[in-house]
Amino acid sequence: MAVSSPDRRRNWLRGHRKQIIGDYLAEARAALAAAAAASLDGEGGEHSAATAALGLVEAVLEMSPRMEAALELRARSLLALRRYRAVADMLRDYIPSCTKPCSADDTSSSSSSSSSSCSSASRTDLLSPARDRSDAASAASRFLCCFDISDLKHRVLAGFSKNTSADTQWRYLVLGQACFHLGLMEDAAALLQTGRRLASAAFRRESVCWSEDSFSPSNLTANAISAPASRRASKSGAAGSEAESVSQLLAHVKLLLRRRAAAVAALDADLPAEAVRHFSKVLDARRGVLPHPFATACLVGRAEALRSSGRAADAIADCNRALALDPAFIPALRSRADLLESVGALSDCLRDLEHLKLLYDAALRDGKLPGPTWRPQGGVRFSEIAGAHRALTPRIQQLRGRVAGGEACSVDYYALLGVRRGCTRSELERAHLLLTLKLRPDRCASFAERLELVDEHRDLEAVRDQARMSALSLYRMLQKGYSFIMSVVQDEEAAERQRAKDAAAATAAAAAAAAAAALAREQEETAAVPEKAKISSVSVPSTNVQVQVTQAAAMPTAAMAAAAAMGSPVFQGVFCRDMAVVGTLLSRGGFDRPIPVKCEAMSC
Repeated sequence: MAVSSPDRRRNWLRGHRKQIIGDYLAEARAALAAAAAASLDGEGGEHSAATAALGLVEAVLEMSPRMEAALELRARSLLALRRYRAVADMLRDYIPSCTKPCSADDTSSSSSSSSSSCSSASRTDLLSPARDRSDAASAASRFLCCFDISDLKHRVLAGFSKNTSADTQWRYLVLGQACFHLGLMEDAAALLQTGRRLASAAFRRESVCWSEDSFSPSNLTANAISAPASRRASKSGAAGSEAESVSQLLAHVKLLLRRRAAAVAALDADLPAEAVRHFSKVLDARRGVLPHPFATACLVGRAEALRSSGRAADAIADCNRALALDPAFIPALRSRADLLESVGALSDCLRDLEHLKLLYDAALRDGKLPGPTWRPQGGVRFSEIAGAHRALTPRIQQLRGRVAGGEACSVDYYALLGVRRGCTRSELERAHLLLTLKLRPDRCASFAERLELVDEHRDLEAVRDQARMSALSLYRMLQKGYSFIMSVVQDEEAAERQRAKDAAAATAAAAAAAAAAALAREQEETAAVPEKAKISSVSVPSTNVQVQVTQAAAMPTAAMAAAAAMGSPVFQGVFCRDMAVVGTLLSRGGFDRPIPVKCEAMSC
C-alpha cells in the first residue's frame, strides 16, 4: 500500500492538473485585477496582491512551463511589481535593439526572479520577433550565424497555429511598457506600435462573426486590445483601460522622441541655445513619467549644448546629475573630463579619466559594456572601447605630468563663471548670483524627485547624496573663482582711481600754468603800450575863464584797467589846439596851473 500511494498520487495529480492550473490562473487574474484597482484608487496593497499573483503563476509554470497564459500573467505580475529588468530578461528576444543572447550577469538581482527568468527562457525559447518582419537579409544572416533546431521547431508549430498574433500580442504590449520604464524609447515605440497593429488585425479578423450590438462605442476600445476570445467577456473593462493606457503611453513616448530629435538637430546645426531649450523641455516636464536612463542621456546632451554656448559651470552640473543617476555612464564621464580639462581643473579631470579607464578595462575583460545588455550607453558601442582605451592611456600620462609640473591649480575661473576678462564688478556679481541660485547644493539634489528610478541598486537617497557631494565640490570651485576674480577687479578699480587722480592733478597743474602764462603775457602787453591819456586844464586870465581840456587816446581795455588799479588820474576838459603846450604840461605834471592861451578872433 505504501508503495502504490506515490503512484496513485501521481496519477491523481496528472488527472487533475488541468483543473489545478485553471484554478491557479483564475486566482492570479483576480489578484492582478485587485492590484490594478488598488493602484488606481491609491489605497495601497497592490504590491501584496501582485506578489500573490506571481507566486500562483510560478506554481503553474512549474507544472506547465510552456503555457502561454501563465507566461502572460507572469509578465504582467512583474510589470505590476515594477520589476522591469525581469520583464526584459524574460522577453529579451523581442527587444529590437537587443541582439545578444542571455548571459549569467544580465539576469535580475533577486535570486528567485533570476532563476525563474533564466529557467523559463531556456525552457520556453520564446519566438523571435523577426517572424513578424520581412527583412530577408537580417534573417539570412541570423540563420547562417546560429542554427537552432528548437527555434525552427517552434517556428513551424507557430505556423500551424491559427491565433498566433492574438496569443502573442501581449508580449509586445507588456515588453513595450517595460522598455519605456527602462529608458529604451525607440524600442518601446516600436513594440507598442507593433502590439497595436496586431491587436487591430486580430480585431478585424474576429469581428467578422460578431453581431451589430458588439460594435457599440463602449465595446470598441475594450475589444481593440484584448485577451483571447474565451476571456473577452470577463476582461472587457480591463482591456479597455489597458488600451487607453497604451495609447497614452505611446503618445508620451513619441513626444519625448520628437523633442529629443529636435534638440539633437539644433545641436548639429550649431544652435546651442535652441538645443538647451528643447532638452530643458524634456527634463523639466511636469506631466508624464520620465525614466532615469532616458533623463541621463538628455542631461549629457544638454551639457554638450551648454558647453557650446560657453556655460561651463552649468554643463559640469548636468554631468554631475547624470553621474549621480548612473555612475557607470561612459558619455557623462567623457563630457565631464573634457569640461574640467577645458577650465584647467586637471586633478579632477585626471580622476574622471582614471574612472573611465577602469570601465574600459572591465568592458574588455567581460566582453560587453557595463550593465545589462538593454541599458543604453548614449550611442557607445563595444567595438569602440578598444580604440578609446588605447587613446586614453597617453592622455592620462600627459595629465599626470602636467599635474606633477604644478599646473593643477591653474584654473581658468573666467571660463568657469562665464565672464570675460576685464569684466566689471556688476557683471561679475550678476554672473555669480545666477550661478549660486541655480547650483546650490541643496537645490541640485531635488532634480531626482521628478524622475522614475528603476535600478534597484540606486535608490533616491543614494542619488541625492552623490548629487549633493558633486554639487558641493562645484560650488566651492565657484566661490574660489568669484573671490579670485573679485580681487582682480578690486585691484583694477584701485588702479583706475589712482590713474584718475593723477590725471586730475596733471590737468589742474596745466590749467594753473596756462593761467600764469596768460597773466604774464597780459602784464607784458600792458607795459609795452605807451601812456596816451593826457588831461589839460585851460585858464583865460583876461576873461577869468578856466578851461580844462582832456584828450584820451585809444587805449587797450586791459591797460585802462591796469591804470585804474594803480590809481592813475582821469583827466577831463575841452579840446585844446596847442598840443605842444599840453604835452609839456603833462610831462611836468602841473595839471592845476593855468595855461596861457592866445585868443584870436575867428571868422565864420
